[in-house]
Amino acid sequence: MVQHWTDIVFCHWRYEPAIVQALLPAGIEVDTFDGSAWVGLIPFHMDGLGVPGWAPMPYVGSFPEVNVRTYVRAGDRRGVWFMSLDIDRWLPAVVARLGYRIPYCVGDVRHVRIDDRVLSSVDRRWPRASGATAALSVTVGDAAPDDDLSRFLTARWGLLARPFRGRPVWAPVDHPAWPLRTAEATHIDAGVVAAAGLPLPEGEPHLLFSSGVPVRIGVPRLLDRD
Repeated sequence: MVQHWTDIVFCHWRYEPAIVQALLPAGIEVDTFDGSAWVGLIPFHMDGLGVPGWAPMPYVGSFPEVNVRTYVRAGDRRGVWFMSLDIDRWLPAVVARLGYRIPYCVGDVRHVRIDDRVLSSVDRRWPRASGATAALSVTVGDAAPDDDLSRFLTARWGLLARPFRGRPVWAPVDHPAWPLRTAEATHIDAGVVAAAGLPLPEGEPHLLFSSGVPVRIGVPRLLDRD
């Protein structure tokens, strides 16, 4: 699939690795930086979703998304592990659950940028009427410094999904380097993080913003067992 991730906010907190590992299946290990696991609340707008060489899909090719993610390893593969992904479109949610084995959810999801402010929200309706919510309001700043933590949180070239018949599912992700800017939060509701089975985050988050990049996600495949 090809797509464009637009006006993305990277909002991350530190977690004890054992807390995150307890939510991962066998064969998937939490990836750490500076001794911590990192969990992200990541809102953005998906644009131009489609198949390479074809026009973007009508209706389902553009929508807001807010995901909860962490970073993991399976053998020599490193990538993103999605704990939840909230959107307001049924078809891509069902296709992604079946094709990529990642936990898309459906509800009232909004993500807008107004000048240097970015506003996002979630009110989940499916697959469980859990009342899971999120809200994020940030102000975008200047160009962000290039450092090891920022690269750890944003430079991810694959995703890993729930094992199938004991073998982890892997899909390559390709995109240019993110043009990153600083950001400052004025309001955060991280209810969808708690709905993923984690304690509510504590402390100030690590925040970054990017205007976006084009992305290509490859065909998922099974990795060998360890």
